[in-house]
Amino acid sequence: MSLEDKLFPTVTETLQELYDGVDEKQIQLQSTRKEFKGDITLVVFPFLKASRKGPEQTGEEIGQKLLEKSAIIVGFNTVKGFLNLEIANEYWLEQLNTVHQNDRYGLADETGKLTMVEFSSPNTNKPLHLGHLRNIFLGHSVSRILENTGQEVVKTQIINDRGIHICKSMLAWQRFGNGETPESSGVKGDKLVGKYYVKFDEAMRGEIKQLREELDAGNTDLLSDKAKETWQTLAERLKNASDEKAAKAVEGKIKEFIAGETPIMQEAKTMLLKWEAKDPEVYELWKTMNGWVYKGFGETYSAMGVDFDTLYYESDTYITGKELVEKGLSEGVFFEKEDGSVWIDLTDEGLDEKLVLRADGTAVYMTQDIGTAWQRFKDYPNLDGIVYTVGNEQDYHFKVLFLILKKLGFKWAENCYHLSYGMVDLPSGKMKSREGTVVDADELIAEVVEKAREATEERGHIEGMSDEEKENLCNMIGLGGLKYYLLKVDPKKRMLFNPEESVDLNGNTGPFIQYAHARISSLMRKADSISPVDTTVDLHESERELIKQMNLYPDTVSEASGTYSPALICNYVYDLVKSYNSFYQSVSIFKEEDPAKMNMRLVLSQNVGKVIKASMWMLGIDVPDRM
Repeated sequence: MSLEDKLFPTVTETLQELYDGVDEKQIQLQSTRKEFKGDITLVVFPFLKASRKGPEQTGEEIGQKLLEKSAIIVGFNTVKGFLNLEIANEYWLEQLNTVHQNDRYGLADETGKLTMVEFSSPNTNKPLHLGHLRNIFLGHSVSRILENTGQEVVKTQIINDRGIHICKSMLAWQRFGNGETPESSGVKGDKLVGKYYVKFDEAMRGEIKQLREELDAGNTDLLSDKAKETWQTLAERLKNASDEKAAKAVEGKIKEFIAGETPIMQEAKTMLLKWEAKDPEVYELWKTMNGWVYKGFGETYSAMGVDFDTLYYESDTYITGKELVEKGLSEGVFFEKEDGSVWIDLTDEGLDEKLVLRADGTAVYMTQDIGTAWQRFKDYPNLDGIVYTVGNEQDYHFKVLFLILKKLGFKWAENCYHLSYGMVDLPSGKMKSREGTVVDADELIAEVVEKAREATEERGHIEGMSDEEKENLCNMIGLGGLKYYLLKVDPKKRMLFNPEESVDLNGNTGPFIQYAHARISSLMRKADSISPVDTTVDLHESERELIKQMNLYPDTVSEASGTYSPALICNYVYDLVKSYNSFYQSVSIFKEEDPAKMNMRLVLSQNVGKVIKASMWMLGIDVPDRM
């Protein structure tokens, strides 16, 4: 029971005795601000009308009455309209004993709720990169936070293994690969396929330049009759553009048009049609190259310490999506345009028209997402909801998806949630996969581990460790620093990533928190047996603050679960470690002459370590016993 819950009945009774017409909804209890003396604060302003006194006089009146009625309130002070209440040491020491005797501190009982969390969901045309890392660490951490609040969680991803982007890598490999394989080149499978995705873009840019020159020269014989009409329309719009901004917008449309008309893109579109028709040669190449990628992804996930309970493949679910679109078309949910493409009109909902099936019958992302959602609720009949961990550039997509699912009559659509997060930037700017300017996930993990190794060796704290122990520690620190850095920022915010800062031992970093756990573990190795705390010992202010901070843990976990925000756990455990460091600097442990106080400080240290470890587990981070 929290302090607020414990005091609420007494405060309610006191106020109702003092003043007529007090409603318990008016009672606001909150933590006392650090600059004032006290542990919990009652907001006095709602009772001024009933008391017919000023804020300070009302506060004094309420405080005096509470002092008489409650054994755990030992003092108070009033600052303007805020009554700050001081709580007895015995209460805090009892709280410490409660934590100490509870192996499941902060863990909620099972709720029977089943939630699916989707994260990662990469394309099979490129390796995982820094942007994926924020997604993966966020989704994995949210899964663990939900588990801590009593939910059963299914961790999943949708493998985007089909579509024009996949055909681009396949076609480029056919053109430029000369039979290269991961084994023949010594290149990890996902990186090899990603290389050919970049090669496709390089080849297409060359063809765009060449085709543009031909069209500007008046040679339109390379275009179909329909494409000629489109080109003439765009050229006329460019010629008549009213200003530079308008001309730039038309130029963008022209570039997009020409890209679609290049021979290499036309060939990729043909390959996609062949794939959907299960052409044997195309399908076999698709299975082979995807197999390379899956093996590469598996190695990266293993290095991250991340796993999944079930996988879905777009190559399966797009078929279900197409069937649902056809059914929705017959029921009037969708409509067909003259070219045969299928759309939904969402203008009445303040959105626009959305394509759900191309004119040639091929599926779009929306098609497979409809099918995937339906399949998941079919596979898990007791599923309460799905959390989609996807970047905020897809905010509109998920608004449309959830609305389509509702219009198709699926009541469970109301339980679908988009965990939208901001992009990760580098000091050098935005990453672009097709141009090969991304930060590769494997390389980044290796870099932070190496920086952790350099910093650890420089401090000289690993003497006496075996080579294997040193390697495990450097991996723990490097990966922990990387995860913490990407999780400590509110998911909704865009962030700038700095790998050197992530492994710094000072400040709000993973290694700073890991070091505190290692320090506590060292203390506990030196300690004799410890026992429940004597609740009559005096408390130093730093000890009171540390117990109070530890007392916030269950509510913090609950809030993080409700908001899907690991950042709240990061901020909490960082504040806890700062409070512990203040305590550690303020009092002596093994030099303390009073055995009861020494025991209390060891119990306090041990349980702070317990909460640090549990908090970091929710972030997917291991903590060392030595560092």
